Amino acid sequence: MSAITVGAVPFRSGTSYARPVRRSHLRMTKRGRTVLLTLVATPVVIAALVFGINAGGATATNSSTPLAKVTVVGGESLWSLAKQIAPNSDPRDVIADIISVNRLGSADIYPGEQLSVPAKYSGPAQQGH
Repeated sequence: MSAITVGAVPFRSGTSYARPVRRSHLRMTKRGRTVLLTLVATPVVIAALVFGINAGGATATNSSTPLAKVTVVGGESLWSLAKQIAPNSDPRDVIADIISVNRLGSADIYPGEQLSVPAKYSGPAQQGH
């Protein structure tokens, strides 16, 4: 197959009709692909962040649950506190409830700190606190 140039537009010969071959002046460079990807991905990332942040915001609290107060003494940890106030319960569950009720960011507690404990755990073992 040969090509004939008529004027500035090349034509293909050997076909039933001759049509011009058009060449695009647009070239997609690495930088162009990066810009295009950024423009397409930005709204998707923003939407994911908005919906992700709003999805975790609601937490149910039960204000009707009675709470007891416990004062932390020196050298005490949440584990020892959990074993002391609820010896028949799994300490991990008790610790999770204490962290949840007090909205603690970590398991660190300090002497003199007052913690709320769900009343289901308060009993004779807690009387010394």
